[in-house]
Amino acid sequence: MSDDDAALLTAVRGGSELAFNTLVDRHQQAVRIFLRRLLGNEADADDMAQETFLAAWTHARSFRGEASVRGWLCGIAWRKAKGAQRSWARQRSRDTAHHDLSMESGAAATMEDRLAVKRALQALPLEQRAAVTLCLVCGFSHSEAAGILGSALGTVKSHVLRGRERLMKEIEKSA
Repeated sequence: MSDDDAALLTAVRGGSELAFNTLVDRHQQAVRIFLRRLLGNEADADDMAQETFLAAWTHARSFRGEASVRGWLCGIAWRKAKGAQRSWARQRSRDTAHHDLSMESGAAATMEDRLAVKRALQALPLEQRAAVTLCLVCGFSHSEAAGILGSALGTVKSHVLRGRERLMKEIEKSA
């Protein structure tokens, strides 16, 4: 955790809304990217991100410093998302293929390429999708992802390896 994040979190624990707003501004993009890839729906991901930050505000004292603040927030997001897994299936079925997939896709990717990646990612089992998203999209290390997901390091490595293989096969099929 950076010294700046540590100071902000100390202020949040003391009730500082300004410090909390700074943490939100600093980390909301990472949380939203993670949730958007996990859920496949921007609106649902943004709602879940709000729930994540509300829980972080309410439970700021639960932060033990074992991970970065960003990792702690993604862990909260993961637990909230996993708890809502049943409703996600219904929401994903209503999802359209026209929302922005872009942040990590790069400007040169065509819409067909981005849709193929989205479909392939959504075809992965939830735990694989979460590990792939954290490690390959959000830039967390395998050990950070293991902490966020509450999984063993070897399990996360396996999920990323198998998930990447499945993504490549799915993308090749659609090409």
